[in-house]
Amino acid sequence: MAAVEKLVEVVETEVVIEFKPGVKCRSDLHLRSLHPTAVVAFKVQTSAPHKFHVNPPNGVLPPLSSAVLQVILRPQPLPPPTFPRSPSDRFLIKASFSAAFDDADATHDTRLKVAYVGPFLLRHAASLGDTAAVRHLLRRQPSLLPRLPPADSAALLRSADPSLLPLLLDSGLHLPPSPSASPSHKPPVKEKPNGEAAAATATPRGWTAVHAAAAAGEYGELLRAIEEWGVDARDGEGRTALHVAAGRGHVRCARTLVERGAEKNARSGDGRTALYRAAGNGDAEMVAALLEMRADAGIATARGRTPLDVARDKGHLEVVEMLERGEMVMTASRRGDLRRLECLLKKRIGIHGHDQYGMTALHSAAIKGHRDIVSLLIEFGMDVECQDIEGHTPLHLAVEGGHLETVELLIDMGANINAKTKRGATPYLMATSMGYDAMSQLLLSRGATSSSCIASSSSSSTSRN
Repeated sequence: MAAVEKLVEVVETEVVIEFKPGVKCRSDLHLRSLHPTAVVAFKVQTSAPHKFHVNPPNGVLPPLSSAVLQVILRPQPLPPPTFPRSPSDRFLIKASFSAAFDDADATHDTRLKVAYVGPFLLRHAASLGDTAAVRHLLRRQPSLLPRLPPADSAALLRSADPSLLPLLLDSGLHLPPSPSASPSHKPPVKEKPNGEAAAATATPRGWTAVHAAAAAGEYGELLRAIEEWGVDARDGEGRTALHVAAGRGHVRCARTLVERGAEKNARSGDGRTALYRAAGNGDAEMVAALLEMRADAGIATARGRTPLDVARDKGHLEVVEMLERGEMVMTASRRGDLRRLECLLKKRIGIHGHDQYGMTALHSAAIKGHRDIVSLLIEFGMDVECQDIEGHTPLHLAVEGGHLETVELLIDMGANINAKTKRGATPYLMATSMGYDAMSQLLLSRGATSSSCIASSSSSSTSRN
């Protein structure tokens, strides 16, 4: 039998059937004639006619026309012995200019294998602990888990082998709400597992319930898990729950973890921070949230790559702009470039950045005495009480710089006149120790207390300039 040029095109590369036991399962095949002038005949054959029915099993296609065939799997009481791919189930689509399909006619044949997919088979494979089958099923249906109804998600979690929990959650499975999640019920506080108990209850990857809830984006479950595990437990790769939440794009969970004390600049085993993961994913919303929470964009991985580096390499232009804009805001504030700064701030990104010393743009403007810059930054939402790593507020640094008008402005805009650094220094103590008499009088007249522990008032001022 001689083969001819391709006469029909089959859109699908395999017959994909969402399997359910005991019911008919259907799948569509789309055929398109490739011949511009002649009528093309087609016929569909199957290796298992006792299992499959095709409607229509044969027909003709006018020039450059299309047809939809329905493949029907008759009710099967048991799951296929192998899946997703079934080596024994195949289809052959024959195309010819003659509907007789005699052996003497030239035909073009298209062969298709069968793949069985769907929630039932995923649950079946997960219950067996068949990691390879689970991976293949999820690869064929990447949107399956995120779209599962809560009841099906709960059934999958109940039946799955515990070793598959990280894979399922990484692929989008949502944890169902706990029955005790009602507002009137407060779950009992449990003793935090440690040692052997922690190892027994965590998954083989080292995930705790906090990692799982962060991966699934389940806020209520996360709060309960934090009570049990805390916020900075590490998995086998050194990742905290914040790394997981950032990698999955769950902004609310990331904020909650940081608010509950999670180390926002924690590094995983390869040196990556949560910000690095978000930047690598091109997740602009998560990057903006982490920068607002004062994540350090300058921390590099073990290979010396920063979040900005990975965003540039992957072509995530919006993230690149965010990270670069933070540096530009700092530079404009330090230089007193009001016009440039206003242009940057109107884009609403970059205002919460800081350098390796914890210095924000407002700190830089205050120590330089750029009164208009200070006013503009506060107008755009900068926290007048933000602190560097030594606990200095912008008011401390305006005092250190000897800028009386800037000190007065910060007080007028709500700065805490008696704020203390980590060493206990207040703005008044700094002014008196540096011999700024007029500033000391101003601070006293505006409510500063002169009785406070004696402390080192100025530290490493050269590094801030």
